Amino acid sequence: MFETNRDLEKIAVLLSTQKTILAKGALGQVGQEAAALGGRRVLLVTDPGVVKAGLLEVPQRSLEKENMTVEIFDGVESDPPVRVVDACIQRIKEKKIDLVVGIGGGSALDVAKGAAALAPNGGKALDYVGLDTIPKRGLPKMLIPTTAGTGSEATRVFVMTDEADNTKKVVYSNFLLAEVAILDPLLTLSLPPTVTADTGMDALVHAIEAYVSVNTTPFAEILSLAAIRLIAVHLPKACAKGSQVEARYYMLLAANLAGTAFTSGGLGAVHGLAYVLGTEYHLSHGRSNAVMLPRVMEYNLSGNFRKYAEIASALGETVTGLAPWEAAAKAVEAVKRLLGIINLPADLSAYGIPESDLPKLVEGGMKQARLFIPNPRDLTEKDVEAIYRDCL
Repeated sequence: MFETNRDLEKIAVLLSTQKTILAKGALGQVGQEAAALGGRRVLLVTDPGVVKAGLLEVPQRSLEKENMTVEIFDGVESDPPVRVVDACIQRIKEKKIDLVVGIGGGSALDVAKGAAALAPNGGKALDYVGLDTIPKRGLPKMLIPTTAGTGSEATRVFVMTDEADNTKKVVYSNFLLAEVAILDPLLTLSLPPTVTADTGMDALVHAIEAYVSVNTTPFAEILSLAAIRLIAVHLPKACAKGSQVEARYYMLLAANLAGTAFTSGGLGAVHGLAYVLGTEYHLSHGRSNAVMLPRVMEYNLSGNFRKYAEIASALGETVTGLAPWEAAAKAVEAVKRLLGIINLPADLSAYGIPESDLPKLVEGGMKQARLFIPNPRDLTEKDVEAIYRDCL
């Protein structure tokens, strides 16, 4: 499991949510947890789909039962633009909010924790792009995922889309870590198979990239392998029959573990090369990652045969007696098989992306070259072109 040549004097850090609650029906704890955080004026941050599905009813009643004033910001958009984050910050200020509760997919959680952290610090969201730029702790926040994928409730990062140049901008800070995360599988039962598959693959990418990252830690290794094993068993079940509460329960757990893992160990080239698929072609984040995953894994194998062999084993493959490179290759086969089982096409042509767009893909991928640094194998522009060509 562990790196055998690790520098034992190198500091390994585990960052995580202060309190995570996992249970069927846990959503009913919102009011009690908000009271413990001292909340009196609460902003529920979400998107129109969550409102339409009636998923705010339980938390709103729970908060009002504790005599709290509840406001709702439902303007979250997918891959949230900077203007949405700024609008949420403005709402917090106008309504004198003292506690933010995000409920929804990764976009809603990112807006919630970003706005909660930045509102008391002044300025606009773009002022804080980068690493550890937030000077002081913001408002307390509670994060409640309705999908099992991003792990945003467990991370120290939020991502927004800068519409001016059509790029993703990222803010990293320990002040983005939630005080409370609530994981309730009942909130994910209505997810259609396609969304279940997309978000589940997002969690798998987080786990795999954190495990093989050159910046990985013992914490990330343990959490990643646990997440991979859970996803291999429960993602097909959740896609096949969404009402299986047990499968939904363990997928929420896996996504949370994977989010905590990459907060400790980092990500890699899969995310780097997937970004352009979201910004230019509007593929969901999970689908973009799913398309890139097997190709980047195949490219990376020689960077760490042993770890990819362990990933293969965690995905259910038998690797005993195989040569290192043969065992590692089983991990790629397993991912491709999983994509087939959950009906996710892995070729860009299936999404209408023509081969003539290859230069645009390479240009977009190279803009995220910072994510190549922790990758287990170095990439040149020619390597990036070859990977995208294979995806076509």
